[in-house]
Amino acid sequence: MTAPLFGVHTDAGRPDFGPGDVDGLADDLLPIVGPRGISSLPRAIDRASRDGSGMSPILSAADLGRPDLVCYPRTVEVVAPIVRAAIRRGVPITTRGKGTGNYGQVVPRFGGLVLDMTSLTDITGITAGTISAQAGARMINLEQAAWNNGAQLWMYPSTVQSTLGGFLAGGSAGTGTIVHGRNHQGFVESVDVVYGTDDAELIHLEGDDAQPMVHTYGVAGIIVSATVRLEPLQDWKCLYASFAEQQDAFTTAQVLSKVEPLPRILSADGPLMAAALPDDPAIVKGRASVRGIFDARCMEQVTDIITTAGGRVEAVRDGIAQSIKMSTLSYNHPTWWLQKAYPGKYFHMECMGDALVDKLDEVQAVYDGGVVHLEAGHGQMFGMANGIFHSPEQVMEGVPALTELGIAVHSPHQWYVDLDADRVKALAAQTDPKGLLNPGRWM
Repeated sequence: MTAPLFGVHTDAGRPDFGPGDVDGLADDLLPIVGPRGISSLPRAIDRASRDGSGMSPILSAADLGRPDLVCYPRTVEVVAPIVRAAIRRGVPITTRGKGTGNYGQVVPRFGGLVLDMTSLTDITGITAGTISAQAGARMINLEQAAWNNGAQLWMYPSTVQSTLGGFLAGGSAGTGTIVHGRNHQGFVESVDVVYGTDDAELIHLEGDDAQPMVHTYGVAGIIVSATVRLEPLQDWKCLYASFAEQQDAFTTAQVLSKVEPLPRILSADGPLMAAALPDDPAIVKGRASVRGIFDARCMEQVTDIITTAGGRVEAVRDGIAQSIKMSTLSYNHPTWWLQKAYPGKYFHMECMGDALVDKLDEVQAVYDGGVVHLEAGHGQMFGMANGIFHSPEQVMEGVPALTELGIAVHSPHQWYVDLDADRVKALAAQTDPKGLLNPGRWM
């Protein structure tokens, strides 16, 4: 899953991207959303120009783009008229939720209109097996609604403040990945989307027809609302353990990832990374940390595995607030805390493979100051290989060494579609014939 760091970005059929007739579009949008529904004020433009790319020292130094206009739809019914107006004026449309994703995917490469979906927050229905909501609904609110009904989300992102539409369009993993895998396969029941066409309307897609709209970063259609899967609520326990040595923590985490019922999430860090996390007596300074959300039925087995391996159980906590908190200490969040503790020092690369555990010292030696954050996945280990940043070239020079160790590497320091890109590009050619939906995403 190696991805190049840099490349020549082109958009077939649209060689000379510009912002289009933005002034004309602003006039068109006034009767649709009203004067408070559009803005070109510097504060609005600045906010719509940022996302999680600040975690990348490479993208932070790049000029990824700025919109000319921001629009805030407050009902699902106005999204299609907004899109029709933008297409008619030749204005690129970049759709965004909370902008928590990585990296640069919702920064408008060619200016134009940013469609901010965060006002579309309604949860519109819940059954024993599904929950329906508008694209701007926050995932934390969906999880709370599910718990209130004796259920849980089939999966949700570690950044729980992110929106449903943003997670479906850009996320690929999260809490629940250990059980269900990555890329939302089986998570999405239906979506309501708007394509980038002259006659754009709200289109309802179900089942296999809905799945192609997932993880397309808004280049093939704008997700306006969705129905996703729930499953019966389990009795979850949030367990914190510590180890004297990082290797012991990682090896134990690998064993714990296979305990049945499978954990909802499982993370591990060495002492340096753990010390950068928010202060918590359960994350002991100077020791490696293992954190997991386990089914109550397997807690005795989990405790035995930890203590037999020389670890200590530091805390066991209950409730949705604790479950959400532990989720926010997973995936790339530890890297964010490491960067906060050491400003301007660290970068990271996404990695996958059992060598993250079996060859930990060799993996960490690839980069200067190397430190690995570990996650359990769907039958495999993955995480972040962090190192001290010197230059963009140095970042990529480590990839062959990681690959030689048996690590699959994905660079997050880029802004183009690189997951199933050929399929997504072919889909976008049909649903966005003028190439105005989030342009600039093709290598």
